[in-house]
Amino acid sequence: MTLPSLTRPAAVLFDLDGTLLDSAPDLAAAANAMRTARHLDALPLQHYRPFIGTGARGMLRLALHVEENHADFATLREEFFQAYEQCMGQQAQLFTGVEQLLATLQAQHIPWGIVTNKISRFAQPIVQHCPVLSQTQTLVCGDSTPHTKPHPAPLLTAAQQLGVSPSTCVYVGDDERDILAARAAGMTAVAASYGYTGNAQNVQEWGPDAVADTPVSLLKTLDLH
Repeated sequence: MTLPSLTRPAAVLFDLDGTLLDSAPDLAAAANAMRTARHLDALPLQHYRPFIGTGARGMLRLALHVEENHADFATLREEFFQAYEQCMGQQAQLFTGVEQLLATLQAQHIPWGIVTNKISRFAQPIVQHCPVLSQTQTLVCGDSTPHTKPHPAPLLTAAQQLGVSPSTCVYVGDDERDILAARAAGMTAVAASYGYTGNAQNVQEWGPDAVADTPVSLLKTLDLH
């Protein structure tokens, strides 16, 4: 599927987890560390993988059946955060083709950036310690603005930092809230169907302008191959 009205964007913005970075093994390890501490068996990676994009909230629900309204949610979330810090970066890796994708954007002088709901406590060290991701020209985290996706504020902030009009930007993400945020920001929305995607049976249901089945296929979608 090609983009309907935008062939060469002024900038390309990406979600982090599930779009550029396969962080599922580390997040699952953190969730399982909490189960182990409670003498529960570890759960397989596939139990967690589709819902990695839901962050600590989703991991606590899957690992311990704890919802946000639980009296101890805040305490358990901090325990999860600390467990994640212990294994962060140990198994996570870029999705195949991401390095080629970003190198092509740079070679064609198209700025790119990262807009994630991951808070800066985790997003900044991950990006800084990855030679490929550290070349991002903007990093907007979940606590960089008063709102998180699907609110458009983080995407609009990234466009402003890059000095480009939102209408000339493409945003790529693997969750419905990414598509909603792009729409609200007036950006072209691309769904990364290779990512985590939650409960979605077909990412077309989200109403994206285009779908990327692999990171490299995005180059064809943007007519940059």
